[in-house]
Amino acid sequence: MSIVKTEAELGAIYGGVSEASLVKEIDFLSEGYQAFVTHSPFAILSTVGPEGTDSSPRGDKPGFVHIASPRELLMPDRRGNNRIDSLRNIVRDPRCSLMFMVPGNANVLRVNGLAEIDVDPALCARFDIDGKSPRSVVRLRIEKAYFQCARAIMRADLWGDHDAPHLPTPGQLMKEITNGSFDGAAYDREWPARAKTSLW
Repeated sequence: MSIVKTEAELGAIYGGVSEASLVKEIDFLSEGYQAFVTHSPFAILSTVGPEGTDSSPRGDKPGFVHIASPRELLMPDRRGNNRIDSLRNIVRDPRCSLMFMVPGNANVLRVNGLAEIDVDPALCARFDIDGKSPRSVVRLRIEKAYFQCARAIMRADLWGDHDAPHLPTPGQLMKEITNGSFDGAAYDREWPARAKTSLW
């Protein structure tokens, strides 16, 4: 059998963990880890619920995730597609992770913990942009924080000078998966103006 099914089998294949891989994991944000959060304009929010897992991109100006304390993060829930898959998961299962990325830096910071959704008006108002408040703020109580090895970003050359590949537009994608019943051309035509007025 080529399928690995036990931790013992994994251990036999991969061997032990280096000291550096273990000592970098802590249960709070050190000053260095806080600097990473402060300079990050982009994070991936991962949650889990009865239907399975969900990963959602989150982004804003650097520091959009506020450090309430070395053990708690606050992230405004900005406008999106209104599916609220991540938020739906959090209210049913608080386990949550954030992966922070900083353009030009090959390391990523991973923060795991327990999340809750806070709709306190005063708290939401703290994250106003152009007079627009988020409808909620995700509070993440930190249980683990550690930086990830840079190899994946380096292999991907993620921050390199790349020519953008020609990919289908969102409208074209939706037209394709609906067998032509969705008006993709209208969606693509209207999207720039809609995005310009609905970022926050």
